Amino acid sequence: MKSLLIRLTLGLSEQDTTPDERVHIHNFLSKKYLTFKNDIYKFNSKYRAGTLGLIQKGTAYVNVIGELTRDLFIAEGNLADAKEGDLVISQRLLGKRGAPSAKILEVVGRAISYSIGYIILKDGKKSLVDLKTDYPTGVEILQEELNSYEEGDVFKIDNTTYSIMEKLGNMSDPKVDEKIVLAQFNKHDEFEPEVLEIASSFAPVDASKHPKRKDLRTLPFCTIDPVTAKDYDDAIYWDNEETTLYVAIADVSEYVKPFGALDNEAIYRSFSIYLPHRSIPMLPRQLSETLCSLQPHVDRLSYVFQMKLNLESLEVVESNVYEAIIHSDRRFNYEEIDAYFEGSLRAKNEKEKEIFEYITQLREVTDKLKNKRLKIGYDFRSTELEMKIDEDANLASTSYAEETPSHALVEDCMLLANKEAARQFERGIFRIHESPSQNKLQILYQELAGIGMFIDIKNSIKETITEIQKQASDMNLESEVDTLIIRSQMQARYAPLNSGHFGLGFEEYTHFTSPIRRYSDLIVHRLLKAINNNDTEEGSYVLRNIEALSMTISEKERESSTIEVQYQQRKFARWAENNLNKEFKARITATDPDVKAEIHDEIQGARLNITSLGDIVLFEDVIVTIDKVDIARAKIYASVVSKIDKDS
Repeated sequence: MKSLLIRLTLGLSEQDTTPDERVHIHNFLSKKYLTFKNDIYKFNSKYRAGTLGLIQKGTAYVNVIGELTRDLFIAEGNLADAKEGDLVISQRLLGKRGAPSAKILEVVGRAISYSIGYIILKDGKKSLVDLKTDYPTGVEILQEELNSYEEGDVFKIDNTTYSIMEKLGNMSDPKVDEKIVLAQFNKHDEFEPEVLEIASSFAPVDASKHPKRKDLRTLPFCTIDPVTAKDYDDAIYWDNEETTLYVAIADVSEYVKPFGALDNEAIYRSFSIYLPHRSIPMLPRQLSETLCSLQPHVDRLSYVFQMKLNLESLEVVESNVYEAIIHSDRRFNYEEIDAYFEGSLRAKNEKEKEIFEYITQLREVTDKLKNKRLKIGYDFRSTELEMKIDEDANLASTSYAEETPSHALVEDCMLLANKEAARQFERGIFRIHESPSQNKLQILYQELAGIGMFIDIKNSIKETITEIQKQASDMNLESEVDTLIIRSQMQARYAPLNSGHFGLGFEEYTHFTSPIRRYSDLIVHRLLKAINNNDTEEGSYVLRNIEALSMTISEKERESSTIEVQYQQRKFARWAENNLNKEFKARITATDPDVKAEIHDEIQGARLNITSLGDIVLFEDVIVTIDKVDIARAKIYASVVSKIDKDS
């Protein structure tokens, strides 16, 4: 329902509606909530859709969805039967002084469609409570039925009907963690039979059936990915004589066409989700890990950006994007390329020798590209946590991934292609990142001053941040300070119009290089093909609901990220429960409003809520004792035992 309301706010073409959506649309039309002009449904200017916020003393605010505007104040008596978290239709009250106000006309759903409930035993009585709040779920259930469940049994709840959808397992079982984080956003691994049937219907690539594609099979492309990867989105080749970079991307748009079950499922998922032990792909594995994946030694359909560089200015002086067929000669993992750079890996044959030769030449180019980029953009040294899970779904080990030369090489190749793709259109899907607000910067400067930094405000944010990073390096706090800087910024998102990318320092930027795992990239491919083919009809279709699609994909991205983070938190909580009353090294990561810490010991990255207060300083190294663990909410509580003397 939320997606429909967003699209109706921005304007929804009749041909893009589903039968289920048309039922709601006709209902809204009968109540005059909508207008219908030129085959476009849109909310009448008097009405707004939104989410009802916290209710206090009979008043509340509606957070309007689908547009950037002020919240609407709902005065006492205008709430109707709406509850906090409801999706509502409101009517603006015009002519009133003060903040924009409205009254609730109708509740049309819940902002959060699904939740997780579990059975608790309190005062000898079982009840079904919400996982996040411990409040009753609202599900009507007889005590006799409740008594048939075990304490800790976990359920997926439909918040619209207040009914149990399915039992997920029991809180005592570590395997239930995955089901919990997926169910709260209604994510699932399995694909419907119709979708799988379509994905399995495609024949292997036969070059003779694609005469219009450019044949690049003689070029020695290679892929460089994590050792566990199976979905190879991108392959690269560098022609040193022509100073030309080829970035070949899996041509997903050849298989996933607009409309139909396969595209609908891809839109619904929008992103692949990566958990420590497995992935939940955006596309069926027949495509994501086989036919679309740029595997070595087989022909693959690809969409290629060919970019000629001026090695003096490091600017792209000529570029073309086109449909092609490639034949990757080698699948490398990052560790292999790093070993080659270090001199511990040598070519096994002539083909590898040829690849290593151009990889060496390309590294010189990408190193220069990075140096140029960082004169305008930022080099944030926040680290990515890697977690390993054992066969019982418990935490086995953690480590922090470090950027290596191989990662940097691939990254700057992809950044170049993404930047070049964004230059091809004025309206589409851009990846934007706005500069931070002055208020957030002031909070950042105050936090850093609290740890002894001297904050000298320069003429530009770039100069100020660079100076802060230099001080952080001297204090051996690069990652921690960079994390604070990142928190002070706006969140990157997708938007139909370009406004630049602050973090990268790019005037325009989009996502082009990962259509196997990001729906945004698939849309960009479709748009570029329409532009190249002068297909105004296809281009108009791609852009028709681009505002709503940008918002929806941004929201799906946040969901995927939340799932990945919460899964790790659940694994940390179970590890902590097995290590109660034990001492560990940790670092204070926040002091306001609550004191937080992160374990830096045999296990790294576990976030702690510090319950003992004292003279604690941000980023101070301490010894903590794990006091208590809340498995349901994945929270770890600890107290500081002592401080670590850095000079000892």
